[in-house]
This record gives sequence, C-alpha cells and structure tokens, in this order.
Amino acid sequence: MARARNGRGVKAARRPEVRLPELQQYGGGGLAPDGDYDGLEFGDVDLGGQDGAGARFMDCRLAGCALDETRLRRARLLDSVLTGVRGVGTDLAESTLRDVEVVDARLGGTQMHGAVLERVLVRGGKIDFLNLRTASLRDVVFESCVLVEPDFAGARMERVAFVDCAVKGADFGEATLTDVDLRAAAPLEIVRGVDRLAGAVISTAQLLDLAPVLAVQLGIGVED
Repeated sequence: MARARNGRGVKAARRPEVRLPELQQYGGGGLAPDGDYDGLEFGDVDLGGQDGAGARFMDCRLAGCALDETRLRRARLLDSVLTGVRGVGTDLAESTLRDVEVVDARLGGTQMHGAVLERVLVRGGKIDFLNLRTASLRDVVFESCVLVEPDFAGARMERVAFVDCAVKGADFGEATLTDVDLRAAAPLEIVRGVDRLAGAVISTAQLLDLAPVLAVQLGIGVED
C-alpha cells in the first residue's frame, strides 16, 4: 500500500480481472435499444450513429470498433474488454461500467456524465474532452494514457489512480476525492478545482507546479 508523505495510507485501486469465455462473432444487424449482448466478439464493426441506449453487454469484446455518435446512454458494460475503439461524440451518459478494460482507445468528446465506473482500467490511447461530470468512479485506473481536458466536475472519486498518465487541463471543480493517487501523472495540469484535492495525494514537484493555480483559486496574492 502506497504511503503519502504525511503518513496517511492511500488505498490502492482494485483492478478488473476480466476472463472472457469463448466468444461468438457478432452477427450484425445494428444495435437495438435495451438490447442484450452476451458473450459476443465485435471485431472491426462500425457502430457509428447506432442506438444502443439501455443495452447490456456482458462478457463481450469490442475490438477496433468505430463509435462515432453511438448512443449508449444508460447502457451496462459488464466483464468486457474494449480494445482499439475509436470515435467522436460517443454517448455513454448514465451508463454503468463494471469490471471493464479499455485499451488503446482513441476517443473524443465522450459523454459519460452521471456514469458509474467500478473496477475499470483505461490503459494506453488518448481521450480528448472526456465528460465525467457528476459520475461515480470507484477502483478506476488510468494507465499510460493521455487525457486532454477531462471533466471530473462534481464527480465522486474513490480509489482512483493515474499511473504514467498525462492529464492536461483537468477540471475537478466540486469533485469529492478519496484515496486518489495523482503522483504518477505527468504532466498534471488542473485548470479548476485545485481546492478540491483534499483526499488526493500529489508529489512535491506537482505541488510546486500547481502552486500558482492554487494561489489564484484561494485568492492568495503572491508578490516578491
């Protein structure tokens, strides 16, 4: 278990342990709202613009799929792996991701406000403008990926780790953090919500980098 400099313990995030069964190939035909997809392999399928709102994906692999403007609001992704998915404007608002791995994704403007993420690993790839406002994140690891202007405003984050991850222009306004480990994020750029980092652990170097933003948000004047 990692230790903060003040001696307070930092609980490590529990990573997902996804063991997929033998999968059947997805037969096509398009996603359906409230559809049920169990034990399927979606390989290089273009799901752009399709409506799978409320659908359930259980023991599935999505590999190389296009998700441009795909509507998956309130969908449930359980014990599944997403590898090399790409897309702009994917709607996963109010969705549930539990025991999910997202590997080498290339996404932009993904809407996940109000979503629930539990035991989720995001490894590799780049995600621009990820909207996680008011979402609940528990046991989530962002590893070796690039997050550009992620929005965590109002989110509840518990046991969340950023490991060798670039975090650029993040918004933590009104977020609630518990056992959030930011020490291995490089760079760590926070444009809003530095005053909400109680419950997080950062390095001494990160503290120095964030000092100007912290001073502005707390109304501290700095003069030599």
